[in-house]
Amino acid sequence: MHTGRLEAFSDGVIAIIITIMVLELRMPETANFSSLLPLYPKFLSYILSFIYVGIYWNNHHHLFQTIEKVNGKILWANLGLLFCLSLIPLTTAWMGENHFAGNPAALYGFSLMLCATVWTVLVQIAIKHEGENSKIGQALRNKTKEYISIAIYLMGIIVSFYLPIISIIGYTVVALIWLVPDTRIEKQLK
Repeated sequence: MHTGRLEAFSDGVIAIIITIMVLELRMPETANFSSLLPLYPKFLSYILSFIYVGIYWNNHHHLFQTIEKVNGKILWANLGLLFCLSLIPLTTAWMGENHFAGNPAALYGFSLMLCATVWTVLVQIAIKHEGENSKIGQALRNKTKEYISIAIYLMGIIVSFYLPIISIIGYTVVALIWLVPDTRIEKQLK
C-alpha cells in the first residue's frame, strides 16, 4: 500500500486537532484590553500545544517521505499516534484553565510522553518494515533525541506535583529541541 491515503487522513486529523484547540480560546465579553489578561494561561498553553502538534505534523511528513509502502502495523501505529495527539486539546484546555496547576501539568506531560512513545514505536515499526538499511533505517538509527525527550517528560511529570512551572519549562525545552525539522531524514533524501 502506498502512503498517500495515510498521509491525507493524518493531515486531516491534525488539522482538526488544531481547530479544536483554537476553539477552546473564548474571547471576553468586554472590549477592554485588560479583559484579555486572564486569558494568558490559556493562550500560552495553546501556543505550546500548537508548536507540539506542528512538530508532529512536520516530522510525520518527513517520515512518510522516506517510507515507500505501508502495511497494517504501520497503519495501526499511525492511528495510535493520532489518538495520542487527539488528547492534546483536552490536556491543553485543562492546563490553561487551571493556570498550569500541578495535576493538569502532569496530565499534559503524560499526554506528551504518550505521543513521544507511540511516535518511537511507529518509527520502529516503519524501520522494521522498510529494513535496517533503508533510507528510514539509516536516517533514524540514532534515537538519542527521542530518549532524551521521553526522559524530560517523565521528570516533568514528577516535578509537576511540586513545581509545575519547572515541568512546563521542561516541556518547552523538548519542543525547542524538536522545533527544527529532523535533519536526519533530510540528509537521507538528498
